[in-house]
Amino acid sequence: MGKGSFWYRVFDLYYDGFRHMTIGKTLWAIILIKLFIIFVVLKIFFFPNYLKHHAPQGEESSYVGNELVKRAQ
Repeated sequence: MGKGSFWYRVFDLYYDGFRHMTIGKTLWAIILIKLFIIFVVLKIFFFPNYLKHHAPQGEESSYVGNELVKRAQ
């Protein structure tokens, strides 16, 4: 990857931009914390594995299909 290539220039742009950020680092930290809360904490406490408790092992797809047919009627 030479210094004149497109990918090097893109990488250099972002690398230089992140290196000279002041308040941006704090904002990125806030964004990452929010993403962690959304995808990990909420998943654990509010979205349990419904199929694990209601469908037999290995029959998850047929269970979902039957539920969709029943609800469509």
